[in-house]
Amino acid sequence: MADGINGIIFYTRMGWMGILGSAQGLLSIILPRSSRQQACELLGNRVRYPPAPLHLFDDLVERLKGYLSGRRVDFPDRLDLSGATSFQHEVWETTMLIPYGETRTYAWVAGKINKPRAARAVGQALGSNPLPIIIPCHRVIRGDGSLGGFSNGIEIKERLLSLENPAFAFPPRS
Repeated sequence: MADGINGIIFYTRMGWMGILGSAQGLLSIILPRSSRQQACELLGNRVRYPPAPLHLFDDLVERLKGYLSGRRVDFPDRLDLSGATSFQHEVWETTMLIPYGETRTYAWVAGKINKPRAARAVGQALGSNPLPIIIPCHRVIRGDGSLGGFSNGIEIKERLLSLENPAFAFPPRS
């Protein structure tokens, strides 16, 4: 791997995705995009060409495809969060505790990290999550039950929540 970083672009039933990893673990996941070019651009110039062999990412590609097909999948992968702040680490680790098919609020996450007034900062930390799905930031919603934001677009957040829990009731968007 040049500079210790490698990546891969692959197709899923929802579109083109990308993974970027280092020897320390996963660095970034690009959620489904409509074109391979979009996914490549989002991974940036750190993807080695030709792309990494699939074995460098173990079975993560297949697990992500399974997840996007509606199967419950575990993600015990090593993560390289070396560029994150300690606050982001706390938020992301807490978010990983939210069970599949369930949601919690930004205030719940803030309370769990003993910063009950930091709900807005929690939202900002989740907005910079480099590993969506693995760090399931889509499971965090507003206290009023509305979805809140999502750096990959609210439609993707809805799709991910629907995959995990088809009975999830989406409030009307304002």
